[in-house]
Amino acid sequence: MLTPRPSFVAVLFVLAGLLTFSSCEDDAASTSTAPAPPPKITREVDPNAKPVPRFDADSAYAFVAKQVAFGPRVMNTPAHDATGDWLVAKLKSFGAAVEEQKFTVPAYDGTPLKSTNIIGRYNPENEYRIILAAHWDTRHVADQTDDPSAVVEGADDGASGVGVLLEIARHLGLSTPNIGVDIVFFDAEDYGQPGEVYNQDSWGLGSQYYGKNLKAPKPQYGILLDMVGAKNARFGREGYSTQNAPMLVDKVWRLAKGLPMSAAYFTDEKLQPLTDDHFFFMRESGVPMIDIINFSRTNTRGFGDHWHTGNDGMDIIDKNTLRAVGQVVVAAVYRDAAGTF
Repeated sequence: MLTPRPSFVAVLFVLAGLLTFSSCEDDAASTSTAPAPPPKITREVDPNAKPVPRFDADSAYAFVAKQVAFGPRVMNTPAHDATGDWLVAKLKSFGAAVEEQKFTVPAYDGTPLKSTNIIGRYNPENEYRIILAAHWDTRHVADQTDDPSAVVEGADDGASGVGVLLEIARHLGLSTPNIGVDIVFFDAEDYGQPGEVYNQDSWGLGSQYYGKNLKAPKPQYGILLDMVGAKNARFGREGYSTQNAPMLVDKVWRLAKGLPMSAAYFTDEKLQPLTDDHFFFMRESGVPMIDIINFSRTNTRGFGDHWHTGNDGMDIIDKNTLRAVGQVVVAAVYRDAAGTF
């Protein structure tokens, strides 16, 4: 997850019109035509729709712990590759049609990053699709601490979102709703350039690649999960999400407010735009995507004291937070399939 830099990332783009953004590499403004958004598909209420399942936080927690047990999922390491193999196997065991989108991209320092976006599709032939996403790699340097020996385990920043989506995938396999659902684990999100030089496009390399190579039919919208496991997390309305998918944000937050286990976690705080995977995916594909992310301006470090440090381990993860997010997202999926979202 990137450091928010408002002076550089105050980007407002309209998916159906022009995409205007400030280049963080040369500070020169540029304008290009945005990719075409997906054609809107109207859904009818389905009286025979599958009921919303109960999200199992214990199961999601176990999925988070399993990822952390592999070791830091840093690019080009055995722990990263072993975790990827396990994610592929889990999605297949949950009945998904799995694709491994392999690609190699240069990092900010020229290092070739051997990357894999992992995609699990449910109802792959259905024209009406949504995408649920999280990144599965971890930060290669603890750049938010003065301890040079610190290792970023990425329990919250990476594993928490993946753990929630794996639990949702388990339910999709048991009771598949009548819509297409793509669960995507983006790679190479967190290998961005450290230090004072802010190279925006050195981050989110997996979501950039996925957005550029998105296959038809395009999903109607997407939901990104990032840092969704920490105790006492708060999820405000992120800037790019409200700029580009305000109705979707309203629906998700309204749904959260109606769920006792979720209401206290989803706030109406208006957050600044945060350059996360949803930003790059929208920019490259034209598909609206919102970001559910733990960030608060009342915290001096925004993302919390464990972010990009050696403290992002399993002791940070709270099952109540996983449940709060997971129940909202799984309810959104099944209610959309029922035509009542």
